[in-house]
Amino acid sequence: MTRRLTTFALAAMLLASPATLAYAQDAHSHTAAPAGDVVTVGTLEISGAFTRATLPNAPVGGGFFTIHNTGSEDDRLVSASTPIAKATQIHEMAMEGDVMKMRELDEGLVIPAGETVVLEPGGKHLMMMGLTGAITEGETVPVTLTFEKAGDVTLDLTAAGTAADAPAAGHH
Repeated sequence: MTRRLTTFALAAMLLASPATLAYAQDAHSHTAAPAGDVVTVGTLEISGAFTRATLPNAPVGGGFFTIHNTGSEDDRLVSASTPIAKATQIHEMAMEGDVMKMRELDEGLVIPAGETVVLEPGGKHLMMMGLTGAITEGETVPVTLTFEKAGDVTLDLTAAGTAADAPAAGHH
């Protein structure tokens, strides 16, 4: 029980918004930067893909990006995978009363027609669990996303600082 609580607490801290981690921000952290390259799959445009550097032995990491659906039909992100983790899930963090809770989105994440969905620290995100090693700042992490209608696409998440809220400047 203690290990689960500790792992959950670490995951929540790693995926919290930078405002809640202001004390943890270091010289290697980055603030908002221009969005990176746009990756297109079907009617979906994915941009601003990044992850955060992790500490050695960290069990989890997060994946963040923006998805814009230019089509006239909803699509759904149904799964994700990466070779650097044993499992990758689609999660959301939300306040329930005074408590921040994180949960897996078992049904995936709907990308409404004509709308934009943002996966970001402190909100919806990918949770990479059982990391096989640390994610270091500047490296890229390949992630394959599977959408209900658009199909599969692999994109690179560029590792920014440990408390970054956007891709690192110069990493597109």
